[in-house]
Amino acid sequence: MTLEGLYQDLLNADEGAYAAIEEEIFASWDKSRSPAMDLLLQRGADALLDGNPQAAVEHYTALIDHAPQFAGGYFGRASAYYTLGLTGPALDDIAQVLRLDPRHFGAIEGLAVIMEDLARVQDALELYEMILAINPQSVPTKDAIARLQLQLEGQAL
Repeated sequence: MTLEGLYQDLLNADEGAYAAIEEEIFASWDKSRSPAMDLLLQRGADALLDGNPQAAVEHYTALIDHAPQFAGGYFGRASAYYTLGLTGPALDDIAQVLRLDPRHFGAIEGLAVIMEDLARVQDALELYEMILAINPQSVPTKDAIARLQLQLEGQAL
């Protein structure tokens, strides 16, 4: 199934089906259609898991150099940059992911997390609400919205 079809299915999914569709979307995001590029993506992910975000940046940068239209490289590198405390470069890569795939709810979530870190709670809340427009059954997103709404209510007192 195409990514477009998966997004449509996700929009119409019930609580029991959304997680499986999400998994299909995650798998689709990780497919570049090139074994060499998929290997670079995997090496970047492995480096992040091994606690070596600088190596991850290098793998993801090589991937981006060879496949600049593949959002997965930018998404992975944004995660590595964020881990290194490089918020500006992480934001730049998230922006590129969203230019390539405006419904990439993983990138939107990453942006929401950064907004929370920057104490921009209202912006984070709006981003989580954007995710619900794409993935209406997402339990973690609903939980994040409830948490931020409580935080905002507490600030108003």
